[in-house]
Amino acid sequence: MQIGFSINEILCLCTLATGALWVAWRWRLRKLGSVPAHKPLWVSFGAELFIVVGLMFTCRVAVADWPKVPSGSMEPTLRVGDYLLVNHLAYGPRLPFTNTAIEFGQPQRGDVVVFRYPLDVSQFYVKRLVGLPGDVVSFQDGAVTLNGAPFDVQMLGEGVATDVAPEDRGQWLLRETVAGSSRTVKVNPFMQGRLAVDGMAEHCTVQRAGAWRCTVPAGQYLMMGDNRDNSADSRVWGFLPHEQVYGKAVRVLFNLSDLSRAWTAL
Repeated sequence: MQIGFSINEILCLCTLATGALWVAWRWRLRKLGSVPAHKPLWVSFGAELFIVVGLMFTCRVAVADWPKVPSGSMEPTLRVGDYLLVNHLAYGPRLPFTNTAIEFGQPQRGDVVVFRYPLDVSQFYVKRLVGLPGDVVSFQDGAVTLNGAPFDVQMLGEGVATDVAPEDRGQWLLRETVAGSSRTVKVNPFMQGRLAVDGMAEHCTVQRAGAWRCTVPAGQYLMMGDNRDNSADSRVWGFLPHEQVYGKAVRVLFNLSDLSRAWTAL
């Protein structure tokens, strides 16, 4: 079992440390019988922070948190600098230092999922869940479909309009509908999905560059970025084990570079 050491684990350790100091301070007050005129530094900067740190830890692990998007791999759905509202109650919280979960639900096709990066579980990644266990995912020129259904893709733009975001210029924006769920994806017209599927090779059949079919193994998910030609996803590092799922991204809270994105639903 891989053990991650991220902000959650740091908050857990801080909660334990400040909690121990809080107990020590309460015990000392009982012996003294009154609050001294000058509190020790370990009280002011330790014991008295216990409740605050504990609430932050509980909220972040059990309810929701707000990670920042560092890259453009999920464009145009997510932009660099977006702060996300991640709902842990959608799937259930996972305990720090372990992959043990108190499961309330299961990830669904099309969810934007925050998870621990399988090659370094101290890092959190965000991608779209494309395939569930047992699904046969077909990929062609940047678009996907499931279980033998025909591709349902509509061209929305070629990145040449004057109102196109700078990062989308020269890129194709496609409306992709899979299993009744639609989303906008971005494709580089000079690549069109011609990335190798090294991470999933043993479960895939490659027809040509940019066209392949993979069967998702039990207990794992196929994850892809909406920026299909600029995303290190399952094609690179393989399928995502179920135990690495962290939460469901449901909204963009805000983006300091573009305030119009505040509270955008995903």
